[in-house]
Amino acid sequence: MELMKIVTYPLFFLYRIWFYALMAIPILVMFPFLLLSTLKQAWYPAFFKLARIWATFILYGMGLIPKIERGERYQKGESYMFVSNHTSMTDIMLMLYVTKNPFVFVGKKELSKIPLFGFFYKRSCILVDRNNPRSRKEVFDSAQRRLNQGLSICIFPEGGVPDDTTIVLDTFKDGAFRLAIEHQIHIAPIVFHDNKKRFSYQFFSGYPGRLRVKTLSFIATKGKTLDDKRAINKQTRGVILQELEHPSV
Repeated sequence: MELMKIVTYPLFFLYRIWFYALMAIPILVMFPFLLLSTLKQAWYPAFFKLARIWATFILYGMGLIPKIERGERYQKGESYMFVSNHTSMTDIMLMLYVTKNPFVFVGKKELSKIPLFGFFYKRSCILVDRNNPRSRKEVFDSAQRRLNQGLSICIFPEGGVPDDTTIVLDTFKDGAFRLAIEHQIHIAPIVFHDNKKRFSYQFFSGYPGRLRVKTLSFIATKGKTLDDKRAINKQTRGVILQELEHPSV
């Protein structure tokens, strides 16, 4: 066991450092264009296209090859509430890779502290401070403005990555479903099968391979009210959990 650690830990370390290098390289190369595209909210679609290039560069540079099976196709110009299970830092990149529909992440404020990445993260995403109740109201206001601009929203409804790595799918918070109901937009569930295995939050872990993705059928909110919020939450979590436990890809 000790010999295995001596052999593998340096490789895990190098693989992790390579990930951070890949995050930085395209940001440095595209910095003027990224900065320009964040100066006005109306220019966000241009920023989104650059972000997809950034994400693709990282995934393929890490040897993480997406394999997407589309159970549902996203229509150009439509707004969606994208939701997925959350187990890895690569979830952000893979979500950007999956769809061309411009969306805005709702994400934790702590990521804005990451050097270079955080500079653009806080200018392009909706940040939530989970320790500040007022922050939640600000998140809803910001998300509503973006939806009114014709963009989509992406929320990882688990609200974070569970410390217990044996948890397949944590309970879902209601924010994503409340917003989807208020704006009468489809919920678009997406399942990431391999991100935890390929690149978890544990530092000494990770290796190249396939990243299986399944886009599930839309969950409609038209005609629903906030009284249906918990039922839609349960339905969405149920279809994602079903795919995780019984993969179709």
